Amino acid sequence: MKAIIPAAGYGTRFFPVSKAVPKELLPVGDRPAIHLIVEEAIEAGAEEVIVITSPDKQLLAEYFRNDPVWHTRLAKKKGALAKLHHLEEISGRVIFVDQHEQLGLGHAVLQAAPLLEDETEPVLILLGDALVLGGEVAASTAMLEISKERNNASVIGLELVPPEKVSSYGIAAGKPDGSKDIYRLSDLVEKPSMEKTPSDMAVAGRYLLSPRIFTLLSTLEPGHGGEIQLTDAIAALLREEAVYGYLFTGTRCDIGNPEGYLKTLRLANRS
Repeated sequence: MKAIIPAAGYGTRFFPVSKAVPKELLPVGDRPAIHLIVEEAIEAGAEEVIVITSPDKQLLAEYFRNDPVWHTRLAKKKGALAKLHHLEEISGRVIFVDQHEQLGLGHAVLQAAPLLEDETEPVLILLGDALVLGGEVAASTAMLEISKERNNASVIGLELVPPEKVSSYGIAAGKPDGSKDIYRLSDLVEKPSMEKTPSDMAVAGRYLLSPRIFTLLSTLEPGHGGEIQLTDAIAALLREEAVYGYLFTGTRCDIGNPEGYLKTLRLANRS
């Protein structure tokens, strides 16, 4: 299985710190957020993790670059040296692809398509500014199990949101499928009004999608905001094949803004 982490955004809500440090490198404990997300992908079974970044965010690649100097610096610190070995192990599975224009999440995901031409199994997508904390099983791992139980079908992570916030999310419609937490989806709507929303189930930063999604994205017309929306491509996908939604346990934390980042730190300190 391959995984994609879109992480090309400029992080303007974190300016001025994002002028020097990508928001994905902000620490959660002793590891940056992007490290935790890469770990989640690998623990779910990803053999390769493709990070979609931009040319001016080279610090992301630098973090995952093996540097022999650190072996000398940490030689007498066994605990830290073990962490270095772990970082080097996961770094060997991470590659980077630049997104030269900010044309939407769907466009970002599409940048990985040339590396996935021969894929026949679902591809895992984890947003680079979303962490899922808590829960008995990691969101990506649970989604993979749900997919396997349903003939490798696509699965989307969902969370419940209050009515006044539905206009900020892609919203799913569907019916329960053998579990109160699993739904067979019938539609996805990008940022609907509170009056026209099909449900209170929001798409929440985790996707396990059929490779067919890349063909759909490549032919998709720009949608909401003039961008290529991943939600629109998934809506087209579910008209062709089964797509399921999973209301995952745990809490999704948006580290793309200062308020969400502080919430993440509070939750991480409790766990």
